[in-house]
Amino acid sequence: MICDGSTPPPFGRALCAMVTPFTPAGTALDADRAAKLAADLVSRGCEGLVLNGTTGESPTTSDAEKRQLISAVREAVGASVPLVAGVGTADTAHTVELARQAEAAGADGLLVVPPYYSRPPQAAVEAHFRRVADATGLPVMLYDIPGRTGTRIEPDTMLRLAGHPRITAVKDCAYDLLGTTRVIARTALAVYSGCEELNLPLYALGGAGFVSTVANVAPTETRAVLDAFDAGDTAEAARLNRRLLPLTELMTASGLPGAVTAKALLDAGPLREPLQPAGPGAVAGLRRAYAELADR
Repeated sequence: MICDGSTPPPFGRALCAMVTPFTPAGTALDADRAAKLAADLVSRGCEGLVLNGTTGESPTTSDAEKRQLISAVREAVGASVPLVAGVGTADTAHTVELARQAEAAGADGLLVVPPYYSRPPQAAVEAHFRRVADATGLPVMLYDIPGRTGTRIEPDTMLRLAGHPRITAVKDCAYDLLGTTRVIARTALAVYSGCEELNLPLYALGGAGFVSTVANVAPTETRAVLDAFDAGDTAEAARLNRRLLPLTELMTASGLPGAVTAKALLDAGPLREPLQPAGPGAVAGLRRAYAELADR
């Protein structure tokens, strides 16, 4: 089936890749703070939330913390806000178990990366995704981020996986505009930008929206770009996109992970090692760019 643009995106358009708040010592999930952050993000324009993803420091949270986070956020935002839970690991069986736990905890969808480190061939990547998609009744968002996993989900693999009834979306961090455009043109997969600089370009090509790290601190401003485009004012969409550029560049292209830069601007507790907090100079630059965005 080819996407004709008439079907609403399965998880909304403007999704935030939410940070995971920890207690001051960093040893436990701060569920209350997570609930408050989630509710605030939704009140300021986020249509859905992605939990336990890269920005959520999923490699350093336990399975129990992942479940607790989903439950706390679900209670805070209610049943109408789509929650997509990251469940990807290097182990197919573990990923399947996390998928089932996420479903039981109240997730609406699953974000799944290819198994990392082992670098499986495409046939094994495809088999992995089918196993996970068959394990629950939840829709699956494929997460194509070869810079982190070491393994691409090749466009031809996505074209085959698009035939699975529960594989409905892609978070695209592959930096392959031609390949991504092929997937948009030839399937009904909802393709979300996972790279801030491609949020508007991919949307203009028929993408579903974005999964944004910057939305942790600027949810209204990131969504406004899509709203302007949907209203037919492409010049305003481009202007609003440019307005976000200084903050976007510092948060996602400064050599620091998004979890580090987002937490430098948020009251969300510490990072977990091996991540380290941003230095004073980086924090000052981030705060300056954030203040300038608010003033524009």
